[in-house]
Amino acid sequence: MEQKRRIFLKQTFQLGVGAVIIPSLSAFTVFDPKNVENQNTKAPFQFVQVKLPYSYAALEPYIDAATMEIHYSKHHTAYIKNVNEALVKENLSFTSENDFFSNASRLSAKLRNNGGGAWNHNFFWESMKPSGVSAPSGQLQKAIEKSFGSIEQFKALFAQAALSQFGSGWAWLINDNGNLKITATPNQDNPLMDDVAVKGKPLLAIDVWEHAYYLKYQNKRNDYIAAWWNVVNWDEVTRRLLSKT
Repeated sequence: MEQKRRIFLKQTFQLGVGAVIIPSLSAFTVFDPKNVENQNTKAPFQFVQVKLPYSYAALEPYIDAATMEIHYSKHHTAYIKNVNEALVKENLSFTSENDFFSNASRLSAKLRNNGGGAWNHNFFWESMKPSGVSAPSGQLQKAIEKSFGSIEQFKALFAQAALSQFGSGWAWLINDNGNLKITATPNQDNPLMDDVAVKGKPLLAIDVWEHAYYLKYQNKRNDYIAAWWNVVNWDEVTRRLLSKT
């Protein structure tokens, strides 16, 4: 009897150990890379500084290398840093730049000014190129002539808007539902903002903040504007005009 009892206990122990060391596979979650795609891993929207499409000296003699380097690596970089920090600090989320600017009237001063500075400068760098052609052609030429009478008249009106902008700001060529218009904005405002006086799709812009020209032109904003026409990237302006976005 004692031997049978020992055999029974041994068999029971073995079954118990087996139940512990061989658990059901359903107790584990097996890693499947496909599951990662179903998670919301999208990073929050932030502004990104575009790579300068030419060297600092490429726009000489019209815009000097020293101004370009300071403008891009100091001023523009600061706008990018400040707006992204403010987005985090103020716990605000936007889906895109257009979404950000469509809510400009509700933004803090820090977000509005630095967000405008971040976007405006990206737009400005790509509005220029070395050895640009002196005047638009093709569909852009036709659109400008339709709206302003001639290329010369357009340049005169645009230069006047840039020269007349009191203090810091920008002058713009915009597309307002098929009509080309010239406007100006103070500080770092732009025509995408929901509360500016004249809204539209930006096609071309000139920065008339003093940091954009003062090293070379001092207080002669008119000389800077006149020289700037030599580096306008008319191909990019045409692309913007024809783009659906």
